[in-house]
Amino acid sequence: MTPKDSLPPAAPSPKPPPLPWARLGLAALGALLVLFVVGPLLRLLLLATPASLGEALGDAELRTSIGLTLGTATAATLLAAAMGIPLAYLLARGSFRGRRLVEALVDLPVVIPHPVAGIALLLFLGRHSLVGGTLARVGLEFVSHVPGIVAAMLFVSAPILVSGAREAFRSVDPRLERVARSLGDTPAAAFRRVTLPLASRGILAAAILSWARSVSEFGAIVILTYNPQVASVLIYDRFTTLGLPAAVPAALVLLAVALAVFGLVRVLQPADHR
Repeated sequence: MTPKDSLPPAAPSPKPPPLPWARLGLAALGALLVLFVVGPLLRLLLLATPASLGEALGDAELRTSIGLTLGTATAATLLAAAMGIPLAYLLARGSFRGRRLVEALVDLPVVIPHPVAGIALLLFLGRHSLVGGTLARVGLEFVSHVPGIVAAMLFVSAPILVSGAREAFRSVDPRLERVARSLGDTPAAAFRRVTLPLASRGILAAAILSWARSVSEFGAIVILTYNPQVASVLIYDRFTTLGLPAAVPAALVLLAVALAVFGLVRVLQPADHR
């Protein structure tokens, strides 16, 4: 064996950086996508003159619709939180047969077209169904009633809250819970005093995103409850009956709500997720 044979193999040379034209091409493709997303929103915002905003704020029907939208979205988010946060903790910490199936079922509404979701809810909660008929006899009706709006919003937005809360719980080190239990806390006390506060920022961001998704819902609501009209249905109704100029003021108000929610979520998200 020669001294040359005894030397360790040379480390592979690092890959050369992308050529300037390649970086330029990647930047151009990214810029086109950003322009495609931002361009339509900027075009709509350019119509936000004081006169148009004054017209929107002075529209009693629009104010009623916005109030209904915000109220039903809040109710749907509270229901999703009450049922979804315990489920998210179970999925994040539990190890049981069928856990992956439960996760898949919870995420299923994300891939279902929203008009299809509306038809499914209509068949499930309609007056002639077993569930809907039973609830109607005790005074809880969904079709063409406010609870139908809440049900449609809950169906499409709950997966967002459960998924976000699940990831927030997974980001909390389980050893902290075990330390709290070793110091005398019950599992419930450890959850309340350690896990929930540490995960609260992520849960709140998920809840706000879920609320925003409820506000923007259209496809399921328009099938289950066309009247009373939430903001998205009102915009569609005015566009189809009165034309684009009549729909713009309502669209501007809903866009302003969406941008405010987006900014709040960005503030609440951890820095490494931005």
